[in-house]
Amino acid sequence: IRIDKAVPTGLDVHLVCDNYATHNTAEIKTWLGKHPRFHVHFTPTGSSWMNQVERWFGLLADKLIRRGVHTSVTALEKDITAWIDGWNENPRPFTWTKTADEILKSLADYLTKINPPSQPSKE
Repeated sequence: IRIDKAVPTGLDVHLVCDNYATHNTAEIKTWLGKHPRFHVHFTPTGSSWMNQVERWFGLLADKLIRRGVHTSVTALEKDITAWIDGWNENPRPFTWTKTADEILKSLADYLTKINPPSQPSKE
């Protein structure tokens, strides 16, 4: 509702969501039916790298949780809260720096590396 009020009425709104079930309930479908300028696009299953929230939690895990030594749940909670507060002091968006072609080439190279073409047998 906040987005609906903030975005000028002449513009369509495209929402990119993960495919979590709560984003696709009957209540949401009804609301979307009454707001045709809203278009929902779901990220494919298994593409958490496309989800900015998932990426942020991955960063939290990599930078704090896996590297830290937390002596209790309370200490972990304090560390997480401090990390979030620090992030929020200087928030920065995630920006993809590669083109789609570069990503696809990288993926193709990786697939070739893990599944090399079979060599003819030497009999």
